[in-house]
Amino acid sequence: MLKSFTTLGVDPGISSCGFGLVKFYNNKFELLDSGIIRTNAKNSTSEKLKEIFSGLNKIIKKSQPDFLAVEDSFFAKNVKSLKVMSQAKGVILLAGAQAGLSIKEYSTREVKQSVVGRGEASKQQVQYMMKALLNIKAATLPEDASDALAVAFCHSQKISNHHQWLYHGVARGKK
Repeated sequence: MLKSFTTLGVDPGISSCGFGLVKFYNNKFELLDSGIIRTNAKNSTSEKLKEIFSGLNKIIKKSQPDFLAVEDSFFAKNVKSLKVMSQAKGVILLAGAQAGLSIKEYSTREVKQSVVGRGEASKQQVQYMMKALLNIKAATLPEDASDALAVAFCHSQKISNHHQWLYHGVARGKK
């Protein structure tokens, strides 16, 4: 059974890419770090993708997470936005794969359901719950960072519940 693990959650974006690190241990969730990888607005799309890839690689190298959880956005304002978001997600998945991380994607609805209890929750409700669940004292929590923390929390919660179920099932002789 996994007693302790760290999940890096990412909210893909081309201008600002949110990240959040959540550690699970002793049946508790702890905030390790969160923030935003901001790209230079004057740069081309390929240069922005390189900035995201480089920034994420630095975070992975520094934090050594066990898992990478990525929000799987299916909605965009237009086809061009969807294309660019997909490209950003691609470099995020590549960074995780190159680092040998176990990767899982979650829909926005699934993340909100896990964190707030409702798949239709607002961004403000997600922010409020992340601050409460991870005991964040800061007055403000950037939206992209909050979303990334929610993705990390969602995955950590699912993994911890799954492993507890497996442990108890094996311990009791159940399958």
